[in-house]
Amino acid sequence: MYFKSITVVLIFITSLSFSQSCSIATWNIANFGASKDESEITFIAKTIKDFDILAIQEISVSPPGPQAVARLIDALNRTGSKWDYAISDPTVGNGCERYAFVWKTSRVRLLGKPWLEKSMEQTIDREPFLARFICNINDTFLMATIHTVPTKKLPQNECIQLYMLDSIYEKDHLIILGDFNLSHKSPAFDNMKARKIKPAFEKQKTTLKMKMAANGEVLANEYDNIFYESDEIQIKDKGFLNFSTSFPDLKSARSISDHIPLFIYK
Repeated sequence: MYFKSITVVLIFITSLSFSQSCSIATWNIANFGASKDESEITFIAKTIKDFDILAIQEISVSPPGPQAVARLIDALNRTGSKWDYAISDPTVGNGCERYAFVWKTSRVRLLGKPWLEKSMEQTIDREPFLARFICNINDTFLMATIHTVPTKKLPQNECIQLYMLDSIYEKDHLIILGDFNLSHKSPAFDNMKARKIKPAFEKQKTTLKMKMAANGEVLANEYDNIFYESDEIQIKDKGFLNFSTSFPDLKSARSISDHIPLFIYK
C-alpha cells in the first residue's frame, strides 16, 4: 500500500482542538473487515487519532469485522492515547452490517450500554445504533449512527423516520450522524428540521468519485452528515478530511473508503 504523509491534515485537526470542546466525527469506512490490511488500519488510526469520538458505519458482520475494530483500537493505542470501543450486533434487515463507536478514554466516557433501536428494526434495514456519552465532566449527549439503504432503494423512506428518535429520547441532547445516502436538502429531513435538528454540513460532498473530474474535483455526493439539536447543542467548529490527497490516485484512496470523515467541535 502506497500513501503519502498526512502530517498536514493532522496539524490542521490539532490546530482546531479546544481544551473544553468535544470533537465528534463520523466515517463510513467501506467494507471494514478483512479487506483492510495493517497498513490501511494504521492509516485510518493516524487519520482519526485527534478526534475524541468517532462513529463508524459499514462494518462486516463476519468475525473479521469486529476484529478490524479491535485492530484499529490497537493501532490507536499506539498513537499516544488510550482508546475504547463499542460495536453493535448485526442489524436485523437486509444488507445487515455492524456499527461501532470508538473514543478516547481520557476525554470521553460511555454511559450505560449501547443499543440497536428495536423500534425501527422493521422499517429501517440497518436500524440506528445508539449510545450515551459524557465528555469533559458534564457534557452529556446521545449519539445515533445510521447507514441507510442505497439511493436505488429509496433512503428517503428511512430518513423520514429519524425525527422519531427525538420523541423517543426527548430528554437527551441528540446527535444523528452517519451515511444517509441522501442530501440534507431532501424533504425527508423536514420533520427533523422542524424539531430544530439541523445538519452541520450544507453543500458538502462526502463521497469519492471513481476518477478525478476534468476540473480536479474528487468528491461526488452529499451523503454523510451530522445532525444535531440546535437548541441544545452549540457547534463551535466543523470540517472534513479529504484523505484522498494522501494517495497517488482515487483508486488507491478508495481502498480505504469511498467516503471521507466529517467532524464537529461542540
